[in-house]
Amino acid sequence: MSALTAELLNQCKQKLVEAKAEILNRVRENRHDLYNTEDSKGGDEGDQTVRALQESEFLSMHERLRSQLLEIEMALGRLESGTYGFCEETEEPIEADRLLAIPWTRLSIEGAEIRESLRKRYAR
Repeated sequence: MSALTAELLNQCKQKLVEAKAEILNRVRENRHDLYNTEDSKGGDEGDQTVRALQESEFLSMHERLRSQLLEIEMALGRLESGTYGFCEETEEPIEADRLLAIPWTRLSIEGAEIRESLRKRYAR
């Protein structure tokens, strides 16, 4: 297993901060696009339906981004508390490649497989 080096932790922190900024910018841009169109009021039933669908799509995307932002914030908190990089399921260090690919992950590959098998077992 790979050790959690200071360099790895710094790389992950940088990726987390960049991902957070990207998500916040996407939300801001999408909100601006949705609510600052010239024909945002009025129109016939077709226009109103299209706007309602756009709002629904925006809210759905916004919820996904909010969830990811929460995961990023929790990962930054784990970095500060010194618990970053350890699997919640196995309590073993998470693989360095996995942390670099998904810096907000809370599970190692093994831990993710365990969770998935439990989810499948109890989903019936």
